[in-house]
Amino acid sequence: MIRTRFLVGTLLFWGTVGILVADQWLAPWFPCLFICLTIMGMMATWELIRLFPAAFRPTPWVALLGVNVILASNFTLPFADSGSRLNGIVVAFLGMFLAAFLVEMYCYREPGSAILRLAFTTLAFVYLGLLGSFLAQLRWLGDVHRTSTILALTIFVPKAGDIGAFFTGTFLGRHKMTPIVSPKKTWEGFAGGLLFAIAAAIGLSYTGDVFRLGILEAAAFGLVIGIVGVLGDLAESLIKRDCQAKDAAQSIPGFGGLLDVVDSVLFAAPVAYFWFRFSWYA
Repeated sequence: MIRTRFLVGTLLFWGTVGILVADQWLAPWFPCLFICLTIMGMMATWELIRLFPAAFRPTPWVALLGVNVILASNFTLPFADSGSRLNGIVVAFLGMFLAAFLVEMYCYREPGSAILRLAFTTLAFVYLGLLGSFLAQLRWLGDVHRTSTILALTIFVPKAGDIGAFFTGTFLGRHKMTPIVSPKKTWEGFAGGLLFAIAAAIGLSYTGDVFRLGILEAAAFGLVIGIVGVLGDLAESLIKRDCQAKDAAQSIPGFGGLLDVVDSVLFAAPVAYFWFRFSWYA
């Protein structure tokens, strides 16, 4: 299990690095990021809706289309200011929300499931579409070299926290952190994950000029993103636990589903966006 996680994790790491580097030559359209977010939108949305009870499961094409329209809206105004790009995302979200309502109205036959289907569909739009959009928006917070570092921090810091929590919890974990929502999580693993996240943030800070206060700000960023990453992990655990599933899927060996891989990053992305958006570099 550990060996498989290490091998697959290494492949995912270098694949992500390759995408970040390749997109530096393709600014401001960033097609590699667009393709990755599209794949994530398709796979993660399918995994998410398959977790929901069959009677209340969203119409697959509505959920898949909606999430990917929201994600694609990030790339329609690459030369616009940040406010205009965010407005475009809001318009896409509202348009797909209204479309989902219309579909439920058209398909309605009997009471008892339409509202829950619409609620689950909206959850997919927000969880994967809106939160995922912040990963794209990070690409327009400065020049391509700086935003590559920012994206690397947003992706690798919470994942470093995941790795640190896994190994620390496996070998040193004694005290349960969330015995109902995620029984395997321990306070020792939580502490180890934060240390790994802080170390990753400090290390990555040397690859680009993104922190005005240097190591101190990098450490603070690592601590905050480490905590937020844990909350993202717990949020997905809550969904799985409530739907009585161990993993979102079995699409990625050693990890489960894609949703199990990106859960911490989804929560980290908006925090990282506002951290750097309102810094003195913005």
